[in-house]
Amino acid sequence: MTVNANDNERLLVSGVRRGDTAAMKAVYKLHIRYLTAVCSRYIINPEDVKDILQESFMKVFSAIDTFEYRGEGSLKGWLTKIVINETLRFIRRNSRLDFQEITEAEASIPYEDPRLDDMDAEVIYRFIRELPDGYRTIFNLFVIEGKSHKEISEMLNIKANTSASQLFRAKAMLAMKIKQYQK
Repeated sequence: MTVNANDNERLLVSGVRRGDTAAMKAVYKLHIRYLTAVCSRYIINPEDVKDILQESFMKVFSAIDTFEYRGEGSLKGWLTKIVINETLRFIRRNSRLDFQEITEAEASIPYEDPRLDDMDAEVIYRFIRELPDGYRTIFNLFVIEGKSHKEISEMLNIKANTSASQLFRAKAMLAMKIKQYQK
């Protein structure tokens, strides 16, 4: 009998539901690197990342009965959602996300996407991590996670136009960093 990845994922979830520590370790080992990268897009301090991931896995293992298998990758998606939610909870609890409305003068400045053809992904990643907390959070939620400004506003308890203005400022700051780097 051959075991495919879907069966393996189902077996792992079943094991976790039974309290099997080997299954828990396997889920952890399979996903920790990816989830660390997800959390690190939002959080700079490595100790905070570890704390958030610990909280996330405690939540995962205590809420595993709510997980519904929906095909390949559904466990990873569910884990990612928990990590992002825990990360946002940490940000709201421990950080001051200083959001400012965009001024009319800023809104009238034409925005031009920088050329990224010859840019190393690690450099872009570093520039994103250098953004102020609020800019970085909204940039990641919008650009990487694909959330709408309405969804972001609900997640962060802000106005949708605040989300849009912070994204505009984040993109402008990134564009400036990229242009300086390319010179």
